[in-house]
Amino acid sequence: MLRFLSIGILAFLSLSISACSEPNSQDTFIMVDQFGYLPDLDKRAVIKNPKQGFDSHLSFSPGDRYAVIDVQSGATVFEGAPVAWKAGKTDDTSGDQIWWFDFSELSATGQYLVRDLSTGAESHVFEISNTVYEPVLKAAFKTFYLQRAGFEKRTPFVSAAYADGASHLRAGQDTEARLFNAKDDARTARDLRGGWYDAGDYNKYTSWTANYVTLLLSSYLENPAIWTDDFGIPESGNGVPDILDEVKWSLDWLERMQNENGSMLSVMSLAEASPPSKSTGPSYYGPENTSATVTSAGAFAMAAKVFGDSPALKQHSERYKRKALKAWAWAEANPDVTFYNNDEAQGSLGLAAGQQEVDAERLRKKRLIASVHLYSLTNTRKFQDTVRQLYHQVKPMAADTPNAFEGHMAFEMLYFARQKGIDPRFRNRIKRDYERNLLNAYNAWPVIANGDGAYGAYVDGYWWGSNSTKARRGSVYTQAVLAGVGERSNQDYLNAAKGYLHYIHGVNPLGKVYLSNMKAYGAENSANSFYHAWFKDGSEAFDDVRTSKYGPAPGFLVGGPNPGYDRDPCCADMSCGGYGKEMCKLPVLSPPTGQPPAKSYADFNEGWPLNSWSVTENSNSYQVAYIRLLSKFVR
Repeated sequence: MLRFLSIGILAFLSLSISACSEPNSQDTFIMVDQFGYLPDLDKRAVIKNPKQGFDSHLSFSPGDRYAVIDVQSGATVFEGAPVAWKAGKTDDTSGDQIWWFDFSELSATGQYLVRDLSTGAESHVFEISNTVYEPVLKAAFKTFYLQRAGFEKRTPFVSAAYADGASHLRAGQDTEARLFNAKDDARTARDLRGGWYDAGDYNKYTSWTANYVTLLLSSYLENPAIWTDDFGIPESGNGVPDILDEVKWSLDWLERMQNENGSMLSVMSLAEASPPSKSTGPSYYGPENTSATVTSAGAFAMAAKVFGDSPALKQHSERYKRKALKAWAWAEANPDVTFYNNDEAQGSLGLAAGQQEVDAERLRKKRLIASVHLYSLTNTRKFQDTVRQLYHQVKPMAADTPNAFEGHMAFEMLYFARQKGIDPRFRNRIKRDYERNLLNAYNAWPVIANGDGAYGAYVDGYWWGSNSTKARRGSVYTQAVLAGVGERSNQDYLNAAKGYLHYIHGVNPLGKVYLSNMKAYGAENSANSFYHAWFKDGSEAFDDVRTSKYGPAPGFLVGGPNPGYDRDPCCADMSCGGYGKEMCKLPVLSPPTGQPPAKSYADFNEGWPLNSWSVTENSNSYQVAYIRLLSKFVR
């Protein structure tokens, strides 16, 4: 009987995983941004002939004439010849032979596709217009509303498919969360409701949330005209840009996480369920630490400045300023208080998932970013001196800065250089260093000029969260435009940046839009499933677009190709217990394993021990990096 049950479970799991994570289908050999293009920027289709990887059994030889077809009339509106990339060389990162078809001359608004006039092969349909990215931005931004803890999701702000009651408000949950190592002590109960689920799990991390606040506010300041009051969240129509309403939702939670002495509690661990409102398990929090407090000081400071310029929000500005200064003062007096969550040595195993604590180098980077915003708010010499000191220590203008944690700190330095009262020599040093060490680094403008990125979005490596690296790489060029640095024209830099946007929108080796469930927005091949406790494996409603009733909600940016993906080590010796042992018996998925780096991706959402999260999980950190890039192309 037990043997029969085991075989039955294995058969079911094999069926489930094959349905949800089949090898990426090759819908077309002609890759375009499936949403579309702006009229005044360059436009290029990428044509592939797969030589290596899961699709190498396929073959495509492009003809010598290509056309852009108006979908409505069927008329040819542009015709030209594709050009072989690097004289026919196979691209190392994708394993593909590549051709480029440039149709930049076409600027008329309309719906189009690219057609190979010899073979009849066609691209997905796309749009050319000035407003092509506005609905995409709204969908991507709406994910923060869907990630709100303790808040009802209801129509018309979401479709009926994703309507859900407020989560984590039961007894013992967020309104009366307890300290992780005093779970039976009611005196530790705190009202810590609100905030955002951080990623595919429902945990909330103070330091990371503070980063998201800073980055969303940066996106607002860098293009305020597009951030209107009609993004379709409950606060829409209240006279405040919806992005500031969403930021305030998170700031309310950060305020609850601050102690009277200014320190910040580090992390919260929330129970999971699908949908979130069905969660019944208790909520726990971790104690204060310096890294969370420093990062929050910067977020409160930036919010104080931005809200101070908004008549409808000005009432909050002075309070945020007090909280920022109080947090900074505590961090100065307590410079090395650490707390490692989910750590057996500290007795915190199971308290959230990701490790929010940082080493000394990363803490210096956090201090640098916080000091930038504290100076911007207060205009005091103390914070300018701190920025200068830390600038020389952490080297924020290194060529690989956008690849790593605190990858936005170079952009924060450009923001700092735009503030009043900066020593002119230091201001010029910042801009000069950005131009020389980042914009013109080996992995930036030279590879753009040389056409080294076969798909137009060169990076010098693929890691966990590669899509966020792509987004930050694109922002290297949009930030140059904002700062007025570099020898090239703004048009050149925008054309470089948009290549990274097009990559996320389908100009990649899989021809996949790396946003979830975007068919209604014009993407014919978007992410069908991703790791998330709500849109979980096996859910009849939310699992996979192809097999469940609804699939996941639209607009979430998935992690992206990760050649470092592997199963849990327990699969190697079959030491995983129970359900995990059965999962380890399933065939190893390829992709994502055994592929060229840019093809190390598959739509799957299985949890432990198959650990799909290192490939497909969403993260608010990915989302804010993408939104910051996308927002520069919304008009």
